[in-house]
Amino acid sequence: MTLWVVKLGTSLLRGDTAATIEGYAARFADAFARGDQIVLVTSGAVGLGCQRLGLSQRPEAVLDLQAAAAVGQGYLMALYERALGRHGIRVAQVLLTRSDLADRRRYRSASVTLQKLLNWSVLPVINENDALSPVELRFGDNDTLSAMVAAAVGAQQLILLTDVDRLYSADPRFDAAAHPISDVHHPRELEQLEAGAGEGGRWGTGGMTTKLAAARIATASGITVHLADGRDPSRLDALFQGGRGGTVFHPHPEPLGNRRSWLAHVLQPEGTLQLDSGACSALRHRGASLLLVGITAVEGAFEANQAISLTDPSGDELGRGLCSLSSDQLRRALVSHEEGESSPVVVHRDVLVLNSR
Repeated sequence: MTLWVVKLGTSLLRGDTAATIEGYAARFADAFARGDQIVLVTSGAVGLGCQRLGLSQRPEAVLDLQAAAAVGQGYLMALYERALGRHGIRVAQVLLTRSDLADRRRYRSASVTLQKLLNWSVLPVINENDALSPVELRFGDNDTLSAMVAAAVGAQQLILLTDVDRLYSADPRFDAAAHPISDVHHPRELEQLEAGAGEGGRWGTGGMTTKLAAARIATASGITVHLADGRDPSRLDALFQGGRGGTVFHPHPEPLGNRRSWLAHVLQPEGTLQLDSGACSALRHRGASLLLVGITAVEGAFEANQAISLTDPSGDELGRGLCSLSSDQLRRALVSHEEGESSPVVVHRDVLVLNSR
């Protein structure tokens, strides 16, 4: 049995959305018959809402988009329920926001709920709660959401379905030297691809950038990621049965556990601690906790046990963790601490994740 997370993007649900979903439902049913489990992360609520409202153009204002999503989400779920119901598969709607996953208790609750649904042979259909998510708490794209969900449920495989056949070294529409990439084996390769995607252009600012970020999150958690052409739903059959298609991102050789994955990828840092070179060396090479004596500057305002970013003397991010003190407490401690005094632990190694592993 394999647990798959499948992400369907908006571009694949344009046109005859009902017929497209029917095509995917048939492939999901075949996988269910083989004993596999599936979690679906879907976009499309805003687009369907615009259709139902008779809007000729997609709104630009956030409130308009949220209202359109509220109209479209119910219709989207009805399409999935009808299509999968014809194959005897029950579905469950799960709407998430970043704040749902940023709270450790709610993150675990979401994980347990999804596992229960899977145990009941229910197919969870997940979308971001667009109608309620404030801008600052949005995932921003369902690629990121699908990777976080895959880590939360302990999936073995994540399929990102898109409207291109695979990843290329550059945008093949504008660069004749662009070549297809079939496999990404090492985290360093993925870092280089992300850096290239960030250089601009349509290839960099469009959907591929978020898919590379999703691949980084999922592979760091030990999940194999497939970037595949989803324009023909029948291509899912080969992927579900172990076939190849598109680009495969292979899992990290030393995957993060569930808690560390949550620390590294779900939490949004509320502040920054700049460290001296000695502290950086202790964290990198000895697996030490961060002590007060190694901190040179505190940026931002945060409470105790909130996420913070750790930077080296050059300002480059070293890692992230949960700070045991608030920013005010930390600043007072730095002022009052005297040389020779024992130095308290500010970020314990059990709640600290370094970027380079």
